[in-house]
Amino acid sequence: MTPLRKITLMVALAAVSGGQAVMAEDDVMLDELVVTGTRSETSLRDLAGNTGKVSEEEIDLINADHIEESLARVSGVNIQRGNGAESLVALRSPVLTGPGAAGAFLFMEDGISLRAPGFSNNNGLAEAHYEWAGGIEVVRGPGSALYGSNAVHGLINVLSRAPSLDLEREIDFTFGSDDLYKVKGTVSDTVGAHGYRVSFSGTDFGGWRDDEEYGQQKITARHDYFSPNGDSFKTVFSAFNLNQETAGFIRSDDDEAYKDSSLMKTNEDPDAFRDWWSVRLSTRWEHEMANGNMLSITPYLRNNRMEFRQHYLPSRAIEENEHTSIGTQIAYYLDLDGGHKIILGTDLEYTDGSLKETQQLASFSFFGKNRQQGVHYDFDVEATTIAPYIHAEWQLAEKWRATTGLRFEHVRYDYNNNVADGTGEADGSACFAAPAECLFLRPADRDDTFNDWSPKLGLVYKVTENHSLFANYARGHRAPQTTDLYRLQNQQLVGDLDSEKADSIEVGMRGNAGIVNYDISAFYMKKKNFFFRDPDGLNVTDGRTRHKGIETALSMPMGEQFDLAANYTYARHTYDFDNVSSGTESGNEIDTAPRHIANVRLGWNFKPQNRAELEWVHMGDYFLDSANENE
Repeated sequence: MTPLRKITLMVALAAVSGGQAVMAEDDVMLDELVVTGTRSETSLRDLAGNTGKVSEEEIDLINADHIEESLARVSGVNIQRGNGAESLVALRSPVLTGPGAAGAFLFMEDGISLRAPGFSNNNGLAEAHYEWAGGIEVVRGPGSALYGSNAVHGLINVLSRAPSLDLEREIDFTFGSDDLYKVKGTVSDTVGAHGYRVSFSGTDFGGWRDDEEYGQQKITARHDYFSPNGDSFKTVFSAFNLNQETAGFIRSDDDEAYKDSSLMKTNEDPDAFRDWWSVRLSTRWEHEMANGNMLSITPYLRNNRMEFRQHYLPSRAIEENEHTSIGTQIAYYLDLDGGHKIILGTDLEYTDGSLKETQQLASFSFFGKNRQQGVHYDFDVEATTIAPYIHAEWQLAEKWRATTGLRFEHVRYDYNNNVADGTGEADGSACFAAPAECLFLRPADRDDTFNDWSPKLGLVYKVTENHSLFANYARGHRAPQTTDLYRLQNQQLVGDLDSEKADSIEVGMRGNAGIVNYDISAFYMKKKNFFFRDPDGLNVTDGRTRHKGIETALSMPMGEQFDLAANYTYARHTYDFDNVSSGTESGNEIDTAPRHIANVRLGWNFKPQNRAELEWVHMGDYFLDSANENE
């Protein structure tokens, strides 16, 4: 198949409030503060590891229709935009789909996971209110000891926008092609010890394909309070709603079908849909102790509900899932003499979730797999997570700083099957194709427990005031998702799953040489117990993969009005095992894993409060199958 190459140019024009969004001077890159790596503000110059960031000014400038447009600015990140609000994510990884994608990445809002561990969704980033974010931070590769399950390949933390010091009122309307209408607004002020911000956004998109459209609404309310005794409270409430008519895959037996542009607007799944709703509430309390150390406690609540048609599967079943969580993050921050810092903490969470999958089509057999009409799965799961950790930073010498961390995570699932056990019909009768089994295997009621350790070790060497080197080792893990464990297929063994683990080593250098800011890192990662679905639609539970690459980010001013920024990633993602059924051989590249990703931006500050950008995005070739026969 001839490779398809496409160049996309995007022009962004916006009024930037509060100053120009210019490339910084001198050592601004090293002075930039990020919070995700340590759960507190830390200069990039002291960070053992990498963190990419999209600033508040950039978010306002881009006015993204999809979070993919914002995160394209971060090297090592590849967000494949799906239909409507959907997306598939790659962070130092291929674009993962199906069971292997859920839980491979940690999506957060102010350091709290958008969905409960064990109940992830491939499209989970849609819930984040990126339209009014105060910044988006990305940690590529396994998360530190501060974050547990799901931070295998990396994490994305969407930061809520802080209240303004003075009264701020803003509303924005956007109109685009294919019946795109967007409205967003914010109101914010600080009165005495109280600061508040209420932000909302709504999108209505008619779509460019037949029978495709979606409506989406988000609201975030934040209240900051500083008490007379020095305590601070940050309370954030977020709500999200999506009603989407989904356009499915285009099916064809003709390998040349992609050349027929008229097919692109067709929709063979006019009855596909996704309805999604969620709310979250959290309060972060910070108290300075008499000895100068700080105690932080963050209780939170979340509720997620989703219903959609699995148009991408032959059964086209309806899935209904929901979960409700209550949890808290407790951390004690110690500042020691000599520049040493220690964080002692524990994350606690309880989740009550459920899933039901129902096939409306009449029972049928397809490629030797029997799919029955009616309920495939119907189960409840209670999940408990207990995760103590320690994170420590040591000033070894004037130019040397070390970061160490260790996290222990205990996850327990209490699973209850609401229909008949086994591979027959939901009422307990034999499969319609008896004596053959049906495809769907429902385990009997059971409890499952997973205990995982996540170590971290990092070093930073300050070469000069403007240049630093770093090296970092980290392990990421995720306990199996509830769907991995309890939505089984007839060739699987009940309980035959272990936690997915990834060990990563990276080295890098950051700083500024004259007017050029730079951040360069190289990584190598091995992953085991990779859970994915092979080309025959069968679950593979013991995959192994390797990941290595180089990521670069450069920026520089060009005179008083212009600036240039560029990100480039070269990576190879390969299988590290043989699997006969899928044609996978060790050394084959994983499908949907482009080696080259690039982004170049030319900025023009044509007035003190106005900025325009020209952006070029490039994605290289990639294979479409695990046997590497098509690209």
